[in-house]
Amino acid sequence: MMKILVVEDEKELNSSICVYLQSEKYECIGVLNKFDAEDELLVGGYTVLVLDVNLPDGTGLEILHWIKKNKIDISTIIVSARDSLDDRLIGLDTGADDYITKPFHLSELNARIKAILRRKNFNNETSVKFNEWELIPEQRVFKINNTPLNLTPKQYKIVEFFIANKNKVVSKEMLVEYLWKGHALDHDNLEFIYNHVMNVRSMVKKAGGNDYIKTVYGIGYKFTDE
Repeated sequence: MMKILVVEDEKELNSSICVYLQSEKYECIGVLNKFDAEDELLVGGYTVLVLDVNLPDGTGLEILHWIKKNKIDISTIIVSARDSLDDRLIGLDTGADDYITKPFHLSELNARIKAILRRKNFNNETSVKFNEWELIPEQRVFKINNTPLNLTPKQYKIVEFFIANKNKVVSKEMLVEYLWKGHALDHDNLEFIYNHVMNVRSMVKKAGGNDYIKTVYGIGYKFTDE
């Protein structure tokens, strides 16, 4: 079972994250401060680190520097407040793989983890294939029948999201959260997401590919060849 370390000083949020991730079949350990986080990381065996920026005895950014110095192999998702843009950017520059802003849906955090694991499992070098669909994460290239499609960054992330969540029903809210990095709650109307998905489906069909993005009415989508 894959291990996730959650470093978050808000006890209730820490507990909620761990309970949810355990329900998703991960082994999850939660700690509340920098000192305990570094102790756990030295023990090893963790694949993903969910890391709050603000901690009572230091910062998440200091932990990122410590991880880099000690050459610890772990994928990191930074958790930050909406007004901590500089911290998020510094964190990504320091080596974090993604960030998510508070407040966030636990299902969105899970989707981010799955996307990171998808890239990690292929070492960011080999392709991820689903029939004639092919994603090359390292190059951010998407192909249909070996022919690259000229996607916008948002369109690429839509493809990435669906391939990472194949055979699962996902809501529009989850997709918007993934595309706009935690700002889905700023939108009262999510209907515009249909246009983005429709454009991707249209491009795939024009390239001679099959449309595996199925609409689940009243909920969202399911990416499947069933």
